[in-house]
Amino acid sequence: MGSAEWEFDELCTDIEAMCDSKAEEFRLLGYEYVTGQDIWACVSRNYAKEGRPPLHKLVNDIYSLKAGTYMNYLTISAYRGLNL
Repeated sequence: MGSAEWEFDELCTDIEAMCDSKAEEFRLLGYEYVTGQDIWACVSRNYAKEGRPPLHKLVNDIYSLKAGTYMNYLTISAYRGLNL
């Protein structure tokens, strides 16, 4: 395993931990069923168009996510799911 691959794996682990931390914050606010994967799905939805953002933007996007933004994401996702 090359050092670049190791760094990428470590970065993924760190991002997962940040998403889990944000999910825990939302659970403390009463959103019981939020997971780190849910947070990542919400935050990363724009990256398909933009490409991979710089690390500082990714960290900011995770930690600055508001509960209202997350709930809007869920609502829009539900509507899109019903229209399939």
